[in-house]
Amino acid sequence: MKYQKLENQEAHWKWLYLIKKHREGENITRYEEKSLRESITLQLVEKQNQPQQIEEWIQSHLAQDLIVKLDQAIRARRKRFFNGEKQSTKKKSIDLEYAVWLRLSRYSRKMKMTLSETISYMIDERESKAQFENQMSAMKAGLKDLLK
Repeated sequence: MKYQKLENQEAHWKWLYLIKKHREGENITRYEEKSLRESITLQLVEKQNQPQQIEEWIQSHLAQDLIVKLDQAIRARRKRFFNGEKQSTKKKSIDLEYAVWLRLSRYSRKMKMTLSETISYMIDERESKAQFENQMSAMKAGLKDLLK
C-alpha cells in the first residue's frame, strides 16, 4: 500500500462523510424504518470523537450501497492528504470553460504532454517571447541613438 493508514484520522473522515450524506437526506443505515434509521444515525452522531466505536457502527449499521462509496472516498481523501504534505505533489485545481479545456486538451495530445506540462510550456513560451520583444525594443532604441 502506497499511503499509510491512520486509524483515528480515517475514522474521523468516515464520520464526516457519513454525517454529510445523512444531512443531504440519504439513508446511511441498512434499515428501512424511519424511526430506527434516525435513532441509529443519532448513535453515530454521538460517537464523533470515538474512532473505535465509529468503526464498530460502520460494521454493524452501514448501508450496503455505501460500503464501496465510503472506501473510495476514504482512499481518495488519504491520497490527497499525503500528497498535500509536499509542495511537489500537492494538487491544485482551476476552473476552465469547456471550450478552453477542449482546446487545451487537443493541444496537449498533439504535443504528447499532460495538461500541466502544456500549461507550463505555454507560459514559458510567452515569457521567452516577452523577453525577446524587450531585447528587440532595446536594440531598436540603441540603433536610433546611434543614428542621431
